[in-house]
Amino acid sequence: MKNFEFYNPVKILFGEGQIDKIPQEILPYHTILIAYGRGSIKRNGVYEKVVNALNGKKVIEFGGIEPNPRYETLMKAIKLARENNVDFVLAVGGGSVIDGTKFIVASVPFEGEPWDIVSKDVKVENAIPFGTVLTLPATGSEMNAGAVISRDATKEKYAFSSPAVFPKFSVLDPTVTYSLPKHQVANGVVDAFAHVLEQYLTYPSNSTIQDRFAEGILQTLIEVGPKTLENPTDNNLRATFMWSCTMALNGLISTGVPTDWATHMIGHELTAFLGLDHGVTLAIIYPALLTEMAEFKKEKLLQYASRVWYLSGNNLTPERAIEETEKFFRSLGVKTRLPEHGISHTDIKPIVDRFVARGWKLGENQNITPDVVEKILRRALEPYR
Repeated sequence: MKNFEFYNPVKILFGEGQIDKIPQEILPYHTILIAYGRGSIKRNGVYEKVVNALNGKKVIEFGGIEPNPRYETLMKAIKLARENNVDFVLAVGGGSVIDGTKFIVASVPFEGEPWDIVSKDVKVENAIPFGTVLTLPATGSEMNAGAVISRDATKEKYAFSSPAVFPKFSVLDPTVTYSLPKHQVANGVVDAFAHVLEQYLTYPSNSTIQDRFAEGILQTLIEVGPKTLENPTDNNLRATFMWSCTMALNGLISTGVPTDWATHMIGHELTAFLGLDHGVTLAIIYPALLTEMAEFKKEKLLQYASRVWYLSGNNLTPERAIEETEKFFRSLGVKTRLPEHGISHTDIKPIVDRFVARGWKLGENQNITPDVVEKILRRALEPYR
């Protein structure tokens, strides 16, 4: 196990009715900006609960943060926050709204060009405090210090991270997820599953606790993912799904272990160039990447096959582990091959060209070079059998 430092200051308010506890969490603050997406919170009753909880505060609203939050949109929110001397932001939504809010709170006090925070990896020292009300489990952004932001003008998608953008608190009420469309829930399951795999499917590092935590989250998602799709108002299932997504990326299982993240980096470009949902890109890229990199990941793939999929004997192979993974994604209704989304060989060329231009070396061994990225994308172009 590698040396590590673990820090996570986020207070979690979990369960039905926890929105009512927001007033005690925001006592020192005066001007609150509510940041949300395209209005679903006004249809499912969450907006009304949040506004009631903010009674007595000066409240400003900013809606319209998109899936894969856009720099162009977020700059409008930054301007609004600056003009009104906002001293606290409440993100009400899924990972995109929370990621966008992290960019907002980091940018308001930032004196330079905000895009530099993500494109030039400028260190964020200060940020406006913020909290979250999670409505779509998936990214774990409600309990971590990372965010991913897109820019339409340049078709770029970058991540940034800073301890300054940990939420002060996050409200996780499973009941607010009951009305989510099935495809969003399915994408959330895939996203959380991929988050765990990116921290687990690398090479052995004598990190027994982290491995067992990761395997437990994977087994839980396999168990409750399909069930919560079919039983959207089962509070126990939704609660377990929600907490699994949060635990998948709050920093705990990545302590002291090598991590990969190549699937996410390739997936980001599929979103930036082709507009695919983030969860969909992970379902497409992960099986292809594992197949291409199976020899380098063999030991952990066999451990994964045995402990998570309970394979044994002649079935205990990396190939079967990869097959079970892709079958799981497809069982959720998520298509796993590029042609199933209308994408052809010509569509992947700009993506490969971008990796060539950047010269990135990805993966836990830094051996996923641009030519390997192309091989992975070509595997994802093969029909599912």
